[in-house]
Amino acid sequence: MGEPGRGCCPPMDLMRSESMQLVQIIIPVESAHLAVSYIGDLGLIQFKDLNAEKSPFQRTYAIQIKRCGELARKLRFFRDQMLKAGLTPTTRSATQAVTSLDDLEVKLGDLEAELVEINANGEKLQRSYNELAEYKLVLQKAGEFFNSALSSAEAHHREYTSNQGGESLETPLLSEQETLADPSKQVKLGFITGLVPRDKSMAFERILFRATRGNVFLKQATVDEPVIDPVSGEKVEKNVFVVFFSGERAKNKILKICEAFGANRYAFTEDLSKQSQMITEVSGRLSELQTTIDAGLVHRGNLLQAIGEQFEQWNILVRKEKAIYHTLNMLSIDVTKKCLVAEGWSPVFATKEIQGALHRATHDSNSQVDSIFQVLRTREMPPTYFRTNKFTTAFQEIVDAYGVAKYQEANPGVFTIVTFPFLFAVMFGDWGHGICLLLATLYFIIREKKLSSQKLGDIMEMTFGGRYVIMLMALFSIYTGFIYNEFFSVPFELFAPSAYVCRDPACRDATTVGLIKARDTYPFGVDPAWHGTRSELPFLNSLKMKMSILLGVAQMNLGIILSYFNAQFFKNSINTWFQFIPQMIFLNSLFGYLSVLILVKWCTGSKADLYHVMIYMFLSPTDELGENQLFPGQKTIQIALLLLALVSVPWMLLPKPFLLKRQHDRHHGESYTPLPDAEESLQSDANHDSHGHEEFEFSEVFVHQLIHTIEFVLGAVSNTASYLRLWALSLAHSELSTVFYEKVLLLAWGYNNIIILIVGIIIFICATVGVLLVMETLSAFLHALRLHWVEFQNKFYEGDGYKFSPFSFALLDYEEE
Repeated sequence: MGEPGRGCCPPMDLMRSESMQLVQIIIPVESAHLAVSYIGDLGLIQFKDLNAEKSPFQRTYAIQIKRCGELARKLRFFRDQMLKAGLTPTTRSATQAVTSLDDLEVKLGDLEAELVEINANGEKLQRSYNELAEYKLVLQKAGEFFNSALSSAEAHHREYTSNQGGESLETPLLSEQETLADPSKQVKLGFITGLVPRDKSMAFERILFRATRGNVFLKQATVDEPVIDPVSGEKVEKNVFVVFFSGERAKNKILKICEAFGANRYAFTEDLSKQSQMITEVSGRLSELQTTIDAGLVHRGNLLQAIGEQFEQWNILVRKEKAIYHTLNMLSIDVTKKCLVAEGWSPVFATKEIQGALHRATHDSNSQVDSIFQVLRTREMPPTYFRTNKFTTAFQEIVDAYGVAKYQEANPGVFTIVTFPFLFAVMFGDWGHGICLLLATLYFIIREKKLSSQKLGDIMEMTFGGRYVIMLMALFSIYTGFIYNEFFSVPFELFAPSAYVCRDPACRDATTVGLIKARDTYPFGVDPAWHGTRSELPFLNSLKMKMSILLGVAQMNLGIILSYFNAQFFKNSINTWFQFIPQMIFLNSLFGYLSVLILVKWCTGSKADLYHVMIYMFLSPTDELGENQLFPGQKTIQIALLLLALVSVPWMLLPKPFLLKRQHDRHHGESYTPLPDAEESLQSDANHDSHGHEEFEFSEVFVHQLIHTIEFVLGAVSNTASYLRLWALSLAHSELSTVFYEKVLLLAWGYNNIIILIVGIIIFICATVGVLLVMETLSAFLHALRLHWVEFQNKFYEGDGYKFSPFSFALLDYEEE
């Protein structure tokens, strides 16, 4: 984890994690809040929960945490309102910053009440506006119904009177006397007007017809533009309807159907003069409401802008206060309730800084009693803390993804900084592709300040976090590309002319038969003359395969050597004598010897078959080697190495369980032992096997050692073979690059057509970027990751520790966004 304000390269020791100590701090209640706040600024103490048996509601500061949660809810409400209004919180400092939680609580309460009231009034006004807008539509459309009905009735009447004569339109069909004599003959038609959603209009009409058995008359007219529904507030396409009915029962049925279909009903008059008057009144009220709504929106926008200017400060303050009270709840309170007792882990180097922060808190809170800081002795396993910077963090994360290092065991992250990008580059060796990767990474590195403050996507975030890893991968790829002499699969005579020339000026078929060595050996990397020859593939296969074995054996030896340093550091002589030594003997008797044979063969130019040598070393070690002999006395050395390998297996298996049993019996027999110093106690307990602290089961230990021995013996073979992936992926990368160059770019060039050439270049670029620079990069990265996690780290790395997670304001994440 990085330290803020330290710059790029702070002093650090990545080989072993920082020395940790368990500390106890006794803080007076009056200065506790300020002390925890200053410790949070430092970020160098991981507090232990001393109230684990208590529920969150039983703890001392539960009320304060509830208050902070309520303030956080109000801030989330403000953020949502600002996002809806299209505003973003500004980061500039406010003129009047609120420093007290009580003042902030009052201020946020007032602002929330005001904003809620503005929203409620705005919603009411908007609903009224939407209802009036619908009412206006009903008045217009329904008025059109009645006007058209009246005009058609007048036309019918004129036609009737012209034929029958005499009676006016107002003359009743039945005489007044008949009507009065028989009230049942009076027919009163009622009507209901409103709007119904267009997608429900057909169903609405069918249900009305069925419910009233056809005793209704329905007239609908479509509204051209969608209207805002007063209830939902969403834009909906609607139809204006008028339903004519007779009788109260029919009316009740129609009202229920309107309610079920979400149809909004509005009052309407038949009087034409009143209709025009009502339309004028509704239009006037609509304009008044629009003015009022606009004024409310301006006021709301000003209020939200004022909130946005101080939002970030308030948010940080609330999150800090909540974190402080969460931490205070982890502290145990004294019987007298005058002081709090804290326990936690801190690095040894941070002692003075922590004491200084505690003293400052006492002074600033005007407390009469200073805080007490003391180191406790313990046998508990401390957390693992590496001080890293922005360069080394990504490499340490690669190791931590496998498992966090046990306290002060050797950290593979130190070697990963070099070995990981190098093994990647062995599989990705092409200096053209390496330059492309480097340019892409330099973009992230140059703009890292700007990009670090932005929200990137998941993949971009991961790429940006590993920008320095990718930079080293690119640099090593350029280096191995020079060795392989490949630039997008094309060789160049960079360091000197080729050592080979054509024996016959007429020879065009570039083969090793037609070439003779005329100059000094090419000084660095593969001679460009090998490219395109019939023997190129056999030559490069042999070179890369042997090189993969050499690199693999070297890295596995490094892993075993680190297990020796772990044993020495933790004073574990059993692991030194019965793990490190037999493992070194077994690995190097077989595969170390193979590596020596490869080097001897390269140096002497021998034609010995190493497959034959290694196979018959096991099958018939006493047979003569004949032409496969590389040096005198080889047969004797092979027999000796084979015997050593055979001896090292029981050496690994048998002594360690018996010695552990004797060690346990000896410790178990001692009733009292002097308490060691704190640092010695931590180291010995962090390293020695836990058998001494639990019931010792010899059979379990023996089976565990048997599994470990079998795993190492078989792993020595499988892990060495696993390193051949370096050869396989390097060959695949090279051949894919050659295919894209020859079968796409050169093929397009050969047509002498500018369009085909442009298309060929585009396909070549897309194939290079998509396959070689993205998929092959990911593939080589994953294979390098596997080689480190499995083949390298399983030789020495336990990875069963836990990370140092200090209380730090710098590490606080935003609450739900």
